[in-house]
Amino acid sequence: MRVLILGGDGYLGWPTAMHLSKKGYDVAIIDNYFRRNACRELNREPLLPALNLHERVAEWQRVSGKKIEVAIGDITHYPFLKSCFSGVAFTGNNDKAKYPDAVIHYAEQPSGPYSMMDYEKSSFTITNNLMSTLNLIHAIKEYKPECHIIKLGTMGVYGTPNIDIEEGYIEIEKGGRKHTCLFPKSPGSLYHLTKVQDGDMLYFYCKTWGIKVTDLNQGPVYGMFTDETQNNENLATIFNYDDIFGTVLNRFIVQAVCGYPLTVYGKGGQVRGYLNIKDTLQCVELTLRTPASEGEYRVLNQFTETFTVNDLAKKVQDSGRRLGLDVKIKAIANPRVEAEDHYYNPKHTGLMELGLQANLLSGDVLDEMIGFVKKYKSSVNTNCIKPQVKWN
Repeated sequence: MRVLILGGDGYLGWPTAMHLSKKGYDVAIIDNYFRRNACRELNREPLLPALNLHERVAEWQRVSGKKIEVAIGDITHYPFLKSCFSGVAFTGNNDKAKYPDAVIHYAEQPSGPYSMMDYEKSSFTITNNLMSTLNLIHAIKEYKPECHIIKLGTMGVYGTPNIDIEEGYIEIEKGGRKHTCLFPKSPGSLYHLTKVQDGDMLYFYCKTWGIKVTDLNQGPVYGMFTDETQNNENLATIFNYDDIFGTVLNRFIVQAVCGYPLTVYGKGGQVRGYLNIKDTLQCVELTLRTPASEGEYRVLNQFTETFTVNDLAKKVQDSGRRLGLDVKIKAIANPRVEAEDHYYNPKHTGLMELGLQANLLSGDVLDEMIGFVKKYKSSVNTNCIKPQVKWN
């Protein structure tokens, strides 16, 4: 199976590329280096430097014998994306055999805080995220309508409703009649709003053109180790710990190592569904092996367990103390507009039924992450830990 990964240089895209390549998939990746450039522009460099994408794939081929094709470019430019579908951007030859059987769409601006910084960042988020999805839909219609789109969504599209969160759809009854519709959305940032919008766009084209889509509504991901990167730091993924691109547990780990009080926003009662990076790879592969049907917009809630922010802070504090660190927790003013104490009960049976074997958050996982970060403590920029973007 030929798999095209959009955003193949990112925190999730690069580990996914290696994982699928090792499993025997024919993998090609596209990236425009947005994440790297934005980190440099905002002075929020990742914990450890990463080889460029061409160097990464060369190193992967050296250690694994597996080849990954690379194209650097912007998929919001439709002619470029078409050249990738036809194989021209990768091989220079117009070869129908190069048409992808599945496309994994990671190529969206991924940060809520970035999307709320200013007009320029908001405009970029909307343009990049929606146009990349629209272009992908049209490229598939033009070149290979049976291609399966796997789009990385987010649990953040649901918000925190005072009812159980279903997987994508809900059945409602009114006036004695029943109807199944998409679950109501209440996004918490402009980034999350674009995820609602591109999901609705995909749903529309599933009904209209019969494309097949799986939308993986993923919770915050933590971790840095996969089977492919464990023993080779040259293959490590981009690991952000800052206030813009770092996910909460990754931020807490770095703060603990640096002796910086863990930054709990507000009351700390915000509940979310979390996922080990290893399980992201599992979920994507399971979805590849069991694609959506023609005309189906399938939604799977992608997380393994739920925690409050306070739960995570306490776990990191306990792990740090086991390793001799004096970890303090400090509640700070919440820069976001969100409920800090709420009901939260999302369903997530779909991926479990497909065979997901969860890697749950344990003391060993936290200890391993802390041990790794300690090696790079001198590289941490503590000036980018405190949140500097406010929602209002």
